[in-house]
Amino acid sequence: MKLSGSDAVRYFARPDPARAGLLIFGADPMRVALRRQEVIRALIGPEGEAEMRLTRLQASDLRRDPALLPDAIKAQAFFPGPRAVFLEDATDTTTALLKDALADWQLGDAALVVTAGNQTGKSALKKLFDDHRNAVCIGLYDDPPGREEIEALLAAAGLRNLGRDGMAAVQGLARELDPGDFRQTVEKIGLYKWGDTTALTADEVAALAPVTIEAEVDDIIAAVADGQTDAIGPLIQRLAGQGTNAVTICIGALRYFRGLHKATCDPAGISAGIAKTGGYRPRHDAMARQAGAWGTRGLEQALAVLVETDLTLRSAGQRAPAMALMERALIRLAMLKGRR
Repeated sequence: MKLSGSDAVRYFARPDPARAGLLIFGADPMRVALRRQEVIRALIGPEGEAEMRLTRLQASDLRRDPALLPDAIKAQAFFPGPRAVFLEDATDTTTALLKDALADWQLGDAALVVTAGNQTGKSALKKLFDDHRNAVCIGLYDDPPGREEIEALLAAAGLRNLGRDGMAAVQGLARELDPGDFRQTVEKIGLYKWGDTTALTADEVAALAPVTIEAEVDDIIAAVADGQTDAIGPLIQRLAGQGTNAVTICIGALRYFRGLHKATCDPAGISAGIAKTGGYRPRHDAMARQAGAWGTRGLEQALAVLVETDLTLRSAGQRAPAMALMERALIRLAMLKGRR
C-alpha cells in the first residue's frame, strides 16, 4: 500500500503494528533516517532499543547469509514488548528475500522497517511494497514539509501559541533548511519559549535561525541594496575566509535584485510582488523599501552591472582576483543606489 502527504505523516507518528512491513525510500538520506527513527520509536517505544527489541541488518549482510532476515523477524526478545527489524540500504537485489519474509510474517512477529535510496517507477522493491496488502510504501522527496508536519514538530517542541507572522517565518525556514537542521532549530525555539505564553514572533524565529553562508551572502546583498558601502569590505573578507567564492555571491545578488525588479513590475504593487518571492524572508518590509527606493530603471541598471560581472568572473581569460572584482562591483552598485 502506497501512502503520501498527510497520510504518510500520520502513519510515521502512529504506525499500524498489524502491518508486516514498511519501506521508506528517498534521495535524501537525512530525511529517510529521521522518518525511520520516528517510526521505529513509535513501534517499539523509547526503551525498545535499550531492551534489545530492535535488530539492525544491512542489506549486504543478507547476501552472505539470507537466513538472517527471517530469523530476526521470528526471534523472541528477552524483554517483553513489540519488536522491530530494521533493514538498511535495501535494493532490488533484496526483493526476493523480502517477498518471502512478508509472505511468512504472522501477527506477533517483529515489524519490518526497510530503508532504501531513491526508487524509480520500475523498481521491483518499490513495487513489492506498493502492491502488498499488508505492507506500506512511503517515498520521501525534496518537497518542503507541509503545514500539518510543521505543526506536529512545533507541538512536539511544546510550541502551541503561534502568531501568524511567527508561523509564516517557521514555514519559510522549513523551505530553506534541510530536515535535520530544521528539526534542531524547532527544538531550540521550543527551549527558548519554555514557560513563555506569548505568541511566537517572526523576529524570534529570525534570531534563533542558524546562521548559514547563504544568510551571510544575504547580509552583504542587503547592505548593497541599502547603499551601505562601508559594510561591504568586512563582509566580503568574512565570506572569503569561509571559502565562499565570488560566483556564489554574484548569483545570489542577481537573484535578489531580480526579485526586487519583479516586485516593482507587479500590477498589484511592490508589497504584493515581494510577498511572491517566497523563501525565508523575515525582512520583507526592508525589501519592499529597497525596491521602492531603487525603482524599475535603477534595478535594471543594477542587473546590467551584475550580469557583466558574472560574465567576467566566468571568462576563461579573466586573471584579476575574482573576489576583488566582486567587491568592486558591489561597491559600484551601493554607490549607484546612493546617487539615486
